[in-house]
Amino acid sequence: MTDNNGFLRLKWARDHMPVCANIRERFLKEKPFKGIKIAMALHVEAKTGIFALLLTEGGAEVRLASCNPLSSDDSVVQSLSKDYNYMVYAKKGESEKEYYENINKTIEAAPDIIIDDGGDLTNLVASKPELVKKVIGGNEETTTGVVRLKAMEKAGALKFPMFDVNDAQMKHFFDNRYGSGQSALDGFMNATNILIAGKNALVAGYGYVGKGVAMRLKGMGARVTVTEVDPVKAIEAVMDGFTVDTMNSAIRYCDLIFTATGMKNVVSYDDMLVAKKGIIMGNVGHFNNEIDYSSLEKKNIGKTPVRNLVTEYKLENGNTVNLISDGRLLNLAAGQGHPVEIMDLSFALQALTAEYIVKNKGKLSNKVYPVPAEIDTEVAKIALESLNFKIDTYTEEQLKYLDSYQEGT
Repeated sequence: MTDNNGFLRLKWARDHMPVCANIRERFLKEKPFKGIKIAMALHVEAKTGIFALLLTEGGAEVRLASCNPLSSDDSVVQSLSKDYNYMVYAKKGESEKEYYENINKTIEAAPDIIIDDGGDLTNLVASKPELVKKVIGGNEETTTGVVRLKAMEKAGALKFPMFDVNDAQMKHFFDNRYGSGQSALDGFMNATNILIAGKNALVAGYGYVGKGVAMRLKGMGARVTVTEVDPVKAIEAVMDGFTVDTMNSAIRYCDLIFTATGMKNVVSYDDMLVAKKGIIMGNVGHFNNEIDYSSLEKKNIGKTPVRNLVTEYKLENGNTVNLISDGRLLNLAAGQGHPVEIMDLSFALQALTAEYIVKNKGKLSNKVYPVPAEIDTEVAKIALESLNFKIDTYTEEQLKYLDSYQEGT
């Protein structure tokens, strides 16, 4: 065994992932992925490691790379490689060249299934006709990747069926909301050691991730402002007790900002010029373009590392702003990622959806599919059982009532 924390982190994760443990029992017996090769580009940390091992225990040959240059846990990568003899290609702080070289290594064996987070792996495979003909389908984990998938489908560039795991109920209700809410604050506090209570905090985007972050900031004592482009989500934020404002206005009085939109340049360089002096900026979206990092790097007149994970930039008008982890996904670049129990649910969805792809080989079209409702329900049932909760079921009379229309006032 290697002398590092990776083995212990993997064991800890496995011990706290009861839904995946339930599925593992069946996979070990049935081997649903026997003869199947799977390429994965995900955040390589302990929970992902347990998911990868689950697929292997189900008979698959798995190759794993990171989906973000700063999100790998090197101790877990080392343990997967040495303790489990796993084909894993990742390290924290990859250059762009290394990042794409590692993703390319996952497809050298011509995968049958791809499991992606953000769309880079999918886009790469779709560009190679010799690989496209082998792929029977794949999964996408996150909002940004789903946006790219739907754009590919619309443009006719999607050459194999893909499943939108991100929008499964057991994913977005829990992973996006509770997972992101806790892990974003974990990353922020680890990076800054700054008090949240009493601060004016700005959350860009009020989708499920933004809701989770706003909820947790409020719970920690912050005064939370939300920015949105969708009027329905904006009024929802108002009804939930938050202030709603434009970015260029709110950034002038907020102490902290968390972007959670999946859109580029949500915080523009012009916004930073008028931001409250010393504002701390972090991104909870997939790519580091939600905060205009490119312009910030080009136009600043001085930058200084002020903590291990925080850089202070001096702007041309004398203003200063602080950026966490180069605008990368702060809950993984600066924190531990989503809680173990949350990723247990998400990876259970991934595993069962991958099994569905194998069972339905040749029956699916080249489009984006939702996760089948029965998979959502199965994961929910297993999760409830693991927590020792019970729910009611319909009686025969109630089932008949559901199918009738005669009974009324």
